[in-house]
Amino acid sequence: MLFHSPISRNNLKILMIITTNLCIIFCVVKSQSKDSSNQPAGISFFGKETQENPSLESRLSEDDGEEEEEGSDEEQASGKRKWTEPVKTARKKKKGAKIKTEDTEPEKSEGEGIQWMSSQEKVKDPKKESKDTPSIKRLKQLHQEKVNRIRHQNRINVHGTDIPDPISTFEELQKEYDLDPRIVQNIKAAGFQTPTPIQMQAIPLMMLKREILASAPTGSGKTMAFCLPLLAHLRQPLNKGFRALIISPTRELATQTHRELLKLSEGVGFRVHMINKGVEAVKKYGPKTAKKFDILVTTPNRLIYLLNQDPPAINLSSVEWLVVDESDKLFEDGKTGFREQLATIFLACTSPKIRRVLFSATFATDVEQWCKLNLDNLVCVNIGPRNSAAETVEQQLLFVGSENGKLLAMRNLIKQGFLPPVLVFVQSIDRARELFHELVYEGINVDVIHADRTQQQRDNVVSSFRSGKIWVLICTALMARGIDFKGINLVINYDFPTTAVEYIHRIGRTGRAGHKGKAITFFTEDDKPLLRSIANVIKKAGCPVPDYMIGLKKIKSKLKRQLATKPLRRSTIRTTPRILFEKKPGKRKRRKRKATAKEANAKGDASEVISNS
Repeated sequence: MLFHSPISRNNLKILMIITTNLCIIFCVVKSQSKDSSNQPAGISFFGKETQENPSLESRLSEDDGEEEEEGSDEEQASGKRKWTEPVKTARKKKKGAKIKTEDTEPEKSEGEGIQWMSSQEKVKDPKKESKDTPSIKRLKQLHQEKVNRIRHQNRINVHGTDIPDPISTFEELQKEYDLDPRIVQNIKAAGFQTPTPIQMQAIPLMMLKREILASAPTGSGKTMAFCLPLLAHLRQPLNKGFRALIISPTRELATQTHRELLKLSEGVGFRVHMINKGVEAVKKYGPKTAKKFDILVTTPNRLIYLLNQDPPAINLSSVEWLVVDESDKLFEDGKTGFREQLATIFLACTSPKIRRVLFSATFATDVEQWCKLNLDNLVCVNIGPRNSAAETVEQQLLFVGSENGKLLAMRNLIKQGFLPPVLVFVQSIDRARELFHELVYEGINVDVIHADRTQQQRDNVVSSFRSGKIWVLICTALMARGIDFKGINLVINYDFPTTAVEYIHRIGRTGRAGHKGKAITFFTEDDKPLLRSIANVIKKAGCPVPDYMIGLKKIKSKLKRQLATKPLRRSTIRTTPRILFEKKPGKRKRRKRKATAKEANAKGDASEVISNS
């Protein structure tokens, strides 16, 4: 009956549309059940359409548009309603497909860079992370605490800005400051294993070209503290003249510094010179020379002699480093000081690159004031308390009553036995000669050194004392500054030192480089005004001192200056007649006769002039 029933054209179109839509929906559901991850063709999950695969909704809307057009014509003709229920079911199924795709959307978006997390997951707090990992500020604080601990352990006191860290080994100089490895080998060969406190801080400062004022106890390695940076900065020999100048107060100290420089620069090729004789130096360092020299070690007076020549016999315009050793002595004014000579040398060094450093075992306030006014970005370094004696020296004060008691005490020490070598200090050249003549008959190897002896005699005495041929060496303040004798066991202050600074330098000849030593100081009733200052130095070093010495009345500064420049007049040491020690007994009488004859002739000439007038 179906085939014989009449079917209109519009109803046939509706049946065809319904069947095609049902087929499409059936294929979509089937493909989703097989593989939910595969996106069915023709369906856009995000509302996007392509020309090749138009969406189902658009296709249905197009068919609906055609149906509406055709249906409207039929409705106008027949007045019947359109059946659109199958289309609504298709739209519902399509919405269900959209819901499924939305459920699977987070899984797909993981690969596209969108992170999904639950509310129960813990988020890391950046504040907690900063507490776990130390900040840069905290690391700097820990480093500074470590540096301060090292300085405190070695009693390093430093004042200035931008101060580098102290070094702990000599190998650090090679790594951080590019020191020549041959110089490091020479340091090891000389027997130096670790740097001393003054070397730990002074060397890094000079390696950074800083101007410093350094003070350290006697025997603490100040010479190497300024020699190593000089060699590091000069790097290699150049024919530009002297590029480094070292000033020392005595020739003995200059010779010692020259010897140390030769040891440290062995194999590098530096030309280290020392002025021996002025006449020879004029020819050697004059303006016509080839300038094949690098470092000069000298005393002020010999250098001034060359600078005063016309034209100057030496050119200091290329000097980049000026080192003043024993600076407090060189800055002293008057006959014993070298302040005027030092000023002339400073003016002769005209290089804009010059750096000046000053070293000493004792600290002078006038030197510090001058440095603060004239040096650039000054750094002050001192080891331990200022103007303190070495703690490695056992110090003792011995009361002898009078001047005659000194010689008796000296002979008792010899009889009791002592371990040479021994240094004996007196206050003048005459007293050095007198004591020598008294001890030469005691059966000990004794000699004397002072400024009146020739340079050759002084060199012979020093070499004999170093080799052990001389057991006891009598000397003046000439030997109290900087000279380093290995293994001096005893220092005797036969005459009481005039200042605490002089006392520190005298006893500093023993107890050097960590070795133990002993110092005995004789004093009489006349030395009472100076006793308090010396007793304070001994007490600071940890040695026992009677309480009454500390409680003595402090002398006035004017009297203190007078005693420093003009020591006490003491009675002679000589116990034998003076005439026996003169080479020609009648020499004095002949001198008196000549003097009286000159006076008589002068009077006779004066009377003739008056009579003629």
